[in-house]
Amino acid sequence: MIEEELSEQRELLPLTVGEKLRRAREAKGLNLEQLSAESRITVRHLALLESNDFAALPGRTYAVGFSRTYARLLGLDGDAIAREVRAELSAMAPYESRPHTFEPGDPARVPSRMLAWVSAIAAVILFGGLLFFVWTSFISPSGDLPWLTEEDPVVATPSPAVAQVAPEVPAAGGQVVFTSLENGIWVKFYDAAGRQLLQKEMAKDETYVLPTDVEGPQLWTGRPDALAITVGGKPVARLADSQKIVKDVPVSAEALLARPAAPATGTAGVATGAAGATATPSTGASPTA
Repeated sequence: MIEEELSEQRELLPLTVGEKLRRAREAKGLNLEQLSAESRITVRHLALLESNDFAALPGRTYAVGFSRTYARLLGLDGDAIAREVRAELSAMAPYESRPHTFEPGDPARVPSRMLAWVSAIAAVILFGGLLFFVWTSFISPSGDLPWLTEEDPVVATPSPAVAQVAPEVPAAGGQVVFTSLENGIWVKFYDAAGRQLLQKEMAKDETYVLPTDVEGPQLWTGRPDALAITVGGKPVARLADSQKIVKDVPVSAEALLARPAAPATGTAGVATGAAGATATPSTGASPTA
């Protein structure tokens, strides 16, 4: 008599999620092994769902995801079952502090370890490409010069005294022409007030004719050894014999003629017979040094 009363009372109580799943499975005449093969959820985890033992599952996301998948296979409302599972888990203390993340509907859809590794490698390659683009496009466009700050050492060539002018060229000066002996030679020409005349990477055999009306023209480059110079059609010595950074170098005709004379095997043929196009002075705003 007592057992019958208890049974009737249990029938009056609302069914748990696990009971709903178990009854739906039994009504279809299916066993756990069959549903495990179809859902790709282990038999042990299905049994835990039917016993309403969600705490024994790997975590909240799996409990919700497994229950949704299982319910849909049984013809139940998977979203409604998932809401009930969330409500039960929220009432359980061990799950209250766990962050809510994505809820896999099917464990087979959870990203594999291999996919995670591939994604990580792709992210590293993408970051490296972005870093290379920023470096070559904005930080060091010439490829020869480092990014200079006020603390970086700069070889500044002092202004030589105007003396010992070549006899064939008047001290008053002449047309100054720079010719690049290699590709990608970065140069910046500017006047005494810092106003930019030209900034670019010169191609091999490209020439730049310095305007004659510029006051106190100066040069900044990292390849003074790769620039042939003529004044009034006569070759003069290069600004340096080796690769180094020079800045604020006076390049007026008077200043260049005051330097030591060019060697006998000078660069007159290269400088005056250059095949490249003449560089055009830039009219843009002064760049940041």
